[in-house]
Amino acid sequence: MTSGPQTISSRDNALLKELRRLAHDNTAYRKQGRVWLEGDHLCRAALQRGLQPSHAVFQASYWAATSAQWPDAIGKVVVVDDALFEQLSSLESPAHMAFVLPLPAAPAVQPGAASVVLDGVQDAGNVGAILRSAGAFGFRQVLALKGTAALWSPKVLRAGMGAHFGLQLVEGLEAGAVEALKLPLLATSSHQGDFLHRAQLPWPCGWVFGHEGQGVSRALAGRAERHVRIVQPGGEESLNVAAAAAICLHASAAGQAT
Repeated sequence: MTSGPQTISSRDNALLKELRRLAHDNTAYRKQGRVWLEGDHLCRAALQRGLQPSHAVFQASYWAATSAQWPDAIGKVVVVDDALFEQLSSLESPAHMAFVLPLPAAPAVQPGAASVVLDGVQDAGNVGAILRSAGAFGFRQVLALKGTAALWSPKVLRAGMGAHFGLQLVEGLEAGAVEALKLPLLATSSHQGDFLHRAQLPWPCGWVFGHEGQGVSRALAGRAERHVRIVQPGGEESLNVAAAAAICLHASAAGQAT
């Protein structure tokens, strides 16, 4: 650590107010240029990826019990009274600690990189789960079009379980930005296209996943080289978008492994 811990015991503390906005406002990271990462698992995942926080924020009782477990390179340590930390936390069950990380610089779209395109996926849990699947199955770039849940929001970070740190994330894009991929685009559909288990999938490619209710937009559907269906013998009308994404991305990965 760079110096002794800073102790916060007043709810009117200026830093505490900034951290509260960062923890509870899904888009505050864009204004502040930093992100709120809450929970032991996520914080350790960031450290394993070589990331260094600017601040490490601990509930006072948790810091007293675990301070010896943390390396020196965790930035400025901030110790917050237990009751204040519970108000600061964005979780129903506070995780007792958090990191504040600098927001990564916005990268340019990398042509030719196997990618996932999020077209208006709005649920933070779905977005985080798709990022996890993307990382697991070799899709290292994720493009989020306007209308998609904020990728670096606390809820998406929590659902991503550390996947963010191994991905190139580009957000706030218009539909035309996918042209820069210079890859065949595949779009899921519940009523048209080849069945996934029979399809010959190109590699690398870009998989497009759309809004939970409306699906892939016309603008993206018209750019797709192929539409793909997932066989559903159970008769459900459609799959959750995160479940569909996991199935499709696994199919692409399995095709490369054979």
